[in-house]
Amino acid sequence: MDYILNIHTTTETAIVNISDGENVIATLLNKDSKQHASFLHSAIKKILRENDINIASIKAIGVTNGPGSYTGIRVGLATAKGLAFALKIPLISLNTLEVLAHSAIKDIQDRNALYSPMIDARRMEVFTAVYTSELHPLNPPCALILEENSYANLLPDQIVYFFGTGSKKFENIAAEHSFYRFIQQEINSESMSALSWGKYKEKMFENVAFAHPLYLKEFYTKQKEV
Repeated sequence: MDYILNIHTTTETAIVNISDGENVIATLLNKDSKQHASFLHSAIKKILRENDINIASIKAIGVTNGPGSYTGIRVGLATAKGLAFALKIPLISLNTLEVLAHSAIKDIQDRNALYSPMIDARRMEVFTAVYTSELHPLNPPCALILEENSYANLLPDQIVYFFGTGSKKFENIAAEHSFYRFIQQEINSESMSALSWGKYKEKMFENVAFAHPLYLKEFYTKQKEV
């Protein structure tokens, strides 16, 4: 069995799944972002126990390392690194935007369209990218302050699907464009497993000691008044 434990905590819904290759065996979800840390460790124990899988049988750990919630990124990556180090198994990092795009591509199945995941980054800023249906990045992941013509560089007659927690902000200000499609889409468990399995087969592993979060922008905290 090629068991891979996948962890996602960078958005509002956390996911823990166990897969055999790219086939998902079981999935647990948590929709309260404030509880991701407490959910994560109990969920890992539960999913292994309920599926009668010894943790020593896990071949690799997959984890979304950003962009997204700063706290969520740290929680997921720290747990994944700790498990990979303790078990002496590979660590696989997954880009949150890429997993979200993969989820939409599989659900919509429009091979001629472009796909733009958007994760809310406060105010009018989003973490975003643009992918083809083959998951090739036309616009690489970045932090973007949305404006009316933010996507004017794309072909004028190209259908583009926008989705994710930040897409509503762009829908409200986007210049009128008959080829824009705004849809509801979340990361699905199957896409996490498919992408982590693909990297596992290609041996695209992280150095556990030096694996770092993909924040895309600096984390600022408001200074206390004195």
